[in-house]
Amino acid sequence: MANLPKALADAAAEVETVLDAVLSVEGAPEKLIYDAMRYTTLGGGKRLRPFLVMESARLFGVPKASALRTGAALELIHCYSLVHDDLPAMDDDDLRRGKPTVHKQFDEATAILAGDGLLTLAFEVLADPATHPDAEIRATLVLALAKAAGVRGMVGGQMIDLDAETKTLNLAEITQLQQLKTGALIGFGCEAGAILGRAAAAERKALRAYADVLGLAFQIADDLLDVEGSVEETGKAVGKDANAGKATFVSLLGIQGARQKAAALVDQAVSHLSGFDDRADLLRLTARFVVDRRN
Repeated sequence: MANLPKALADAAAEVETVLDAVLSVEGAPEKLIYDAMRYTTLGGGKRLRPFLVMESARLFGVPKASALRTGAALELIHCYSLVHDDLPAMDDDDLRRGKPTVHKQFDEATAILAGDGLLTLAFEVLADPATHPDAEIRATLVLALAKAAGVRGMVGGQMIDLDAETKTLNLAEITQLQQLKTGALIGFGCEAGAILGRAAAAERKALRAYADVLGLAFQIADDLLDVEGSVEETGKAVGKDANAGKATFVSLLGIQGARQKAAALVDQAVSHLSGFDDRADLLRLTARFVVDRRN
């Protein structure tokens, strides 16, 4: 039987090794920026997004080294987004993963540059032949991640989220917001394995559909944690959405309604994996994990 906790822990450790290597300070012209980049990236986080890369790649027999480097690139993007989201001009958070945010540990200017450094390093990692020998595959990965991270993906979702502080969004608008802000990177995580493995269009489409639903379930779980979780559990401030008067899945559906919606999304996500055999069991378990987690 698949053991998800062990698989997550093993993948996180392997990704950590790659991240440590690509964030090497040796030969750096300015050590401080690397210190800030390493501070926010290493030694924390679930590494869920790289795990999705690795598991989707495993479906198609992709060499682990390629999957790990692609997953590391995705994690660099995720970490950059957290650094910038935490800034006073954005979400103004003082705590992330149980420790001071980058702008608190260093300063705002260093935090901005650290985020910029992580963002650009992600594409450097993807474009390196060490990630995949085929330049066309590398270019496809770069294009897919740029779309997921940019204005038609995560950045666009964050802009809608900031704008939501001055207006009330309905359920359809909240869903669109989260499909961009949270779901786009999760989508790349699943689609990347199919790109690396030169999967058939139908298989790539199935993984993308799985990821789209998974991203929404993940965000509903986040909204529930913001209401029901604690700082000790989540490693960050809670209750911020309610204090800001922002519409969320929980505020629109209620706690019970949000739980029911998340459960239905899990079932839907799992159904998209019906065309794969037991090699996708960890992806099936992951869908249930994202709504049961406490951080």
